[in-house]
Amino acid sequence: MRNVVFFDGVCHLCNGFVDAVISRDKSHTLLFAPLQGTTAEELLPSEDRVKLDTVIYFEAGKIYHRSAAILKILTKLGGLYKILSIAWIIPGPMRDMIYNWVAKNRYAWFGKREFCRLPTKEERSYLLD
Repeated sequence: MRNVVFFDGVCHLCNGFVDAVISRDKSHTLLFAPLQGTTAEELLPSEDRVKLDTVIYFEAGKIYHRSAAILKILTKLGGLYKILSIAWIIPGPMRDMIYNWVAKNRYAWFGKREFCRLPTKEERSYLLD
């Protein structure tokens, strides 16, 4: 299994993040699946599938949550995004404090969809569910 980014399929901010990463993933190393989908059911423990307030990154059987997931994803994009790996020096609880604040307010700030995203033709090769 390749590297999979799991996201809240009804969150506008999460979907915007997915759109941004897809457009920058030139080597097509990442796949995407909503936390509400069958791929999440197959690869993630049940406690992770109910936590819709976090992006989850799955790589080589290891699961990353919150800011660690974001940093792993951005680092995978390569190029200038690798510079962001310097954020690993910030302790995880401090990074996650900011992440949690944004996650808590994401629906109020960015809105919520009624249904999970439908991929465009170009995105179909990236999305698993």
